[in-house]
Amino acid sequence: MAIVDADYKFTYVDIGAYGKDWDSSVFQHTTFFKMMVNRQLQIPQPSPLHSAGIKNFPFVFVADEAFGLPEYVMRPYAGHNLPEKKRIFNYRLTLARRYVECAFGILANKWRILHRALNVRKEFAKDIVKACIILHNLVRIKDAQILKMYITQQKLQTFNKTLCNRPKRIATALRDDLADYFMAEGALP
Repeated sequence: MAIVDADYKFTYVDIGAYGKDWDSSVFQHTTFFKMMVNRQLQIPQPSPLHSAGIKNFPFVFVADEAFGLPEYVMRPYAGHNLPEKKRIFNYRLTLARRYVECAFGILANKWRILHRALNVRKEFAKDIVKACIILHNLVRIKDAQILKMYITQQKLQTFNKTLCNRPKRIATALRDDLADYFMAEGALP
């Protein structure tokens, strides 16, 4: 179980659950979930989605359909024959979720030991995965520093540059409001 930021860095991991376990069940047994439920995560206060916005929206974690819909987790609408507003919402949520998918892809392709089963004790396997994640984050930070330095040099040269699977009413209403936003001010061309 992992949380990833927009720079493809892992900000939280919980390693050791079996692959056959349900994502929502694994999530509910993490320290992150317990802290979220007890409001100990220091999540920023809700704020408008855009500068002219009136309604405040809470910050949320983006998840897939395997998760429930607690207050701070946003998942897609279920079903196939959805109205346009819900389809657009699911599409936009998928765009946000791809950071997690890409982070796992980058991790596994950088540390190719993760492409196969680890034939070691469970505790050692956890240590291997943790080490790969730490190294992954360090490489991401270093790559970002090199890119920033390159851009700065270019500028100098050119002088420019769940609690359960039943959604809570609040979370359901927020998802609907976000879907409305994607249909209006936040619409893509």
